Amino acid sequence: MTDEERTEDLAQLLARLKSEYDVNESEIARRIGVAPATVNAWVNRKRGTGRGPNPEKLRKLAAAFPKFSEAQIFAAAGRKSPGPLSPEDEADLLELFRGLTKEQQDMMKIQARALRDSNQTA
Repeated sequence: MTDEERTEDLAQLLARLKSEYDVNESEIARRIGVAPATVNAWVNRKRGTGRGPNPEKLRKLAAAFPKFSEAQIFAAAGRKSPGPLSPEDEADLLELFRGLTKEQQDMMKIQARALRDSNQTA
């Protein structure tokens, strides 16, 4: 991602979101199912022990505040935007996963988490 593509960070995007929707951090937190302290940490650019905001919370942010696209939100959070998953692809993946042994399933979950976590762009 180039600097031109990433013009604002998550704190700046949230400031615009709060203004656009006339909401506070507590309301944002309520709508996406996180503690107000979590949104406050994003606004104040504090990093926890993880690698940034959870992708599922970023998706919920886009769904709750549709004037901001998922791509915009993920870019501001310094993450690559996940690809789409059609119902057919989801069914195929589940069928494949069900055909694995317990040990193979555990290994696939570890690998999938590692891939997901590598979507940090910074």
